[in-house]
Amino acid sequence: MKITAIDTYVVGNPWKNWVFAKVSTDEGIYGIGEGTLNYFARTVETAIHELKHLILGLDPFQIEVLHQRLVRDVYTDGAQIHMCAVAAIEIACWDLLGKALNQPVYNLLGGRCRDRLRAYANGWYRGPRTPETFAEKAREVARRGYTALKFDPFGANWRTLSREEFELSLDIIRAVREAVGPSVDLLVEGHCRFNVATAIQLAEAMHPLRPAWFEEPVHHLNIRALVEVARRSPVPIATGESFSSKQQFAELLQYEAVSIFQPEMLNLGGLWATRKIADMIDAHYGVVAPHSAQGPVSSAACVHLNASLPNFLIHEFFDEFNEPWERDLVTNPVEAEEGFIEVPHGPGLGIDLNFEEVARHPYHPEYHLSLFKPGWERRSVSDA
Repeated sequence: MKITAIDTYVVGNPWKNWVFAKVSTDEGIYGIGEGTLNYFARTVETAIHELKHLILGLDPFQIEVLHQRLVRDVYTDGAQIHMCAVAAIEIACWDLLGKALNQPVYNLLGGRCRDRLRAYANGWYRGPRTPETFAEKAREVARRGYTALKFDPFGANWRTLSREEFELSLDIIRAVREAVGPSVDLLVEGHCRFNVATAIQLAEAMHPLRPAWFEEPVHHLNIRALVEVARRSPVPIATGESFSSKQQFAELLQYEAVSIFQPEMLNLGGLWATRKIADMIDAHYGVVAPHSAQGPVSSAACVHLNASLPNFLIHEFFDEFNEPWERDLVTNPVEAEEGFIEVPHGPGLGIDLNFEEVARHPYHPEYHLSLFKPGWERRSVSDA
């Protein structure tokens, strides 16, 4: 089998433009991948086409060789943009290999460790930044059966918080806790907003409300700052979604300060690289909750990854709270039932793109979400 063509499709979702790739072969089998990266949809798409000549004519079964061609041989470190382009191709190769062998992708990654995945809801808190709104929406999420939910209560704040903003953020966390009760896990999202002192103050203040983790309280590139917060925070720190290399994970693991890791397979170049990183984390007794807030192809690929991980913790699920037409973009979209996702049994990723539906949602340059602009919680292009 040889790779004969790589095509790309950009879908305009109001929160971000999704980037998909189709890898075709001389045997008529093709696979679908994804390389979505916030503001850089057209940039990643261009990178896919700039890289594809390196692997046209190669055997898609040789995943490691393909990865070396696309990463090592390029020599330049293109970080997330580069790796998302690689991931789009690599995930598509796994999909077509599964189809060729009539096996689900997780069976090619070591097999299935579980039949279903506990999921946490994200993207559910669209609306005004008030304790009342967050509480109302949290109750609805809990009624759907979710036993964990993630949210960013911090508005557009950056580095520090005024006393008023500090108290409002805590009031939102408190309101959510009171709305869902003690048995639901609260995952507090920091979006790399704060400096070390503010992050520690927040962690200490929210600790009585028993959040399960405080995610990316400081910027991911300052590993020493992240370690300082992790060692002083009474709330477990979760991080890793923005890393684009296994070396960054290796550096953080040396400190033995963080035990919840959130690798994003698109930022890391695909399934195989992420699977290897998860094993490295396992050697340090860490657990893995991969980041999964992109499009429906990435969501399906993450299900296969998580099914294969012995140190899997919980699956991020954005799809149910995204645009309603997202479910029409792919066949057999990922679904959560009572807060759990059943692991599929079909070949490949178990999905395919609906190319007619893809064509109905073209790229739009204003489709993005600024997390540092007031009103972003409304998830409205006009507000954000």
